[in-house]
Amino acid sequence: MTKNKISLVEVIQVFAQYRNNIIVNIKHLQEHYQRTGIKRVKGVRNENGELLQPWLRTENIDNAEYVGMGEFQFNRNTATINMLIKRKVKLAKFEDQTPTIEVAGLLVNDLNSFNNYTIVSNGKINVKSLQVKISSKKAFDLLKEKGVLDAEDFDFRAEHTIQLDNLPLVAANSHYSSIDGLFNELAEIKVLTSIISAYLKNESDVFVTGQLDEFKKHYLSKNVYINFPTTNEYIDIHEALANGTLDSILSYKIDIGSQDILNLSKLPSANKFLSKMYRLYDKETGEIIIKPSFAIALNENLAFRHRLLSSRTKITKVDELMKPIFDDFLGLEQNGIVGGILKKVSADSLAHLLQDKQAGKQISKEEMIAALTAANTKLEQYAEKIYQDKISPLVFYIGCTGVLPDKMEAKPMTTEEAAAKYPNLQFSKDEQEGTFFAVGDSIISIYAKTEYYSKKVAILNPS
Repeated sequence: MTKNKISLVEVIQVFAQYRNNIIVNIKHLQEHYQRTGIKRVKGVRNENGELLQPWLRTENIDNAEYVGMGEFQFNRNTATINMLIKRKVKLAKFEDQTPTIEVAGLLVNDLNSFNNYTIVSNGKINVKSLQVKISSKKAFDLLKEKGVLDAEDFDFRAEHTIQLDNLPLVAANSHYSSIDGLFNELAEIKVLTSIISAYLKNESDVFVTGQLDEFKKHYLSKNVYINFPTTNEYIDIHEALANGTLDSILSYKIDIGSQDILNLSKLPSANKFLSKMYRLYDKETGEIIIKPSFAIALNENLAFRHRLLSSRTKITKVDELMKPIFDDFLGLEQNGIVGGILKKVSADSLAHLLQDKQAGKQISKEEMIAALTAANTKLEQYAEKIYQDKISPLVFYIGCTGVLPDKMEAKPMTTEEAAAKYPNLQFSKDEQEGTFFAVGDSIISIYAKTEYYSKKVAILNPS
C-alpha cells in the first residue's frame, strides 16, 4: 500500500461531497465499462425460450455526453462500490415510438432511469478512470491537492481524466468503529421491515387499486419507478459458459453476525415465518385461512393466533429472535419490543396506532397504510445509515486487504472450530468453506462464492 497517497475511498468521498459540481462523461464510461454481473434484457421468455419484449420502451430525454456525478454506495457484504447514475427518460411505444404522456391521471413524461456502474468489484478496480468536468474551484483545488489532477489552473471548460487504477483502495491508517450490538439491532429492524413490507405488498398510501393496476400495465411501480420485467440474456447457462458469453469468478463475501445467528440471510421472510408459527382466521366464523399472508391480514374480520406446533418442530435461535417481534406486532403479547424499535427511528405514528389497535380502537385501513409506509421508510433509512457508516467500510477494508483491521485482534476459526464453540450457528454450503472471527459479541465470516458475469464481446472491424 503506497504511503502518503490518497486512497480511492477518499477520492470517492470528495466526489460525494461535491457531486453537484462534477459532471461525468457518460459515453466514455460506457465505452470502457466491464460488466460485473450477468447482462439482463427487457422482457420475458415464453415456454419455447423466445423473448417477448415489453410493449413500451424508455428513451433518454437528452442524448448528452455528460451526466451528473452519481451517488456512491458501498456493498453490504463484498468489497464493492457502485456509482448510481440517474437520467431523465420518457416512455414510448416499442413499435412506433409514440410517447406515453399520462398514466392513471399522472404525467409520466419526466421519469428517471437508474443505472449502477461498479467502480470497485470484489476488491479490484473495475473502472480505471473517469473523465469529468468540474464547476467548483474548491473541488478542483481539493482534488489537485490530493494529487489526482494534473492541470495547473482551474478551468471549468476543461475535461479532466482522473485515474483510479493507480490509487490504493483504502488508507493505511483507516479507523473503524466497534460493531458490538449492531447485528441484533439490524436483525430486529429487518424482521419489522419484513412484516411491514409484506403488509404493503399491494398497497399504496397515495394511489388506489385501479391506479396501481394501470401502473403495472405500463411497467411502473407504486412509487412511480420504471420496473420492466427482465430475464437473462442467455437461455442455457452451460452453453453460455462454453461459448464464452459468460465467465465465472470467485466472489468473497464478508458477513457480520452474532454468536447465535451467522448473518441476516438466515432470517426467513415475514410470510414464511407467519405460516410456520401462526394461524390467520376469520373472527366471525372461526374459519382458518389455509394460506395466510400479511397482504390479506388488513381485512378487519381477520385475526391471528399462535399455531400449535408439533413436538418435532425445532425452535431455533432465529425463531427466538423473531417470535417476540411478531407477537408484539400482532397484539398477541405486549412486550414493548416493537414500540422500542419504532421509537428509535422516530416512527411515532405507527407506534401509537398499534397501541390504539391493541386497546380495541378502530383504525381505518388508509390510516394504517400511511403509518406503515412512513415507518418503513424511516426503518430502512436508519438501517442503511448503520451499513454505510459502520459496516460497509469495514467489509470493504477486509475484502480489499484480506485481513481484519489492526485493532480487531481475533484468531481465525474453521467451520468445525466455530461450530464447536458456537453450537447454534448454521452454515450454508458456501459458508462451510469459510473462515470465522469472534470480534466482541459478533462473528465476522469470510467465504467464497462462485458468481457469473457477462463478458464484453469484441466488435471486429470488417475492413
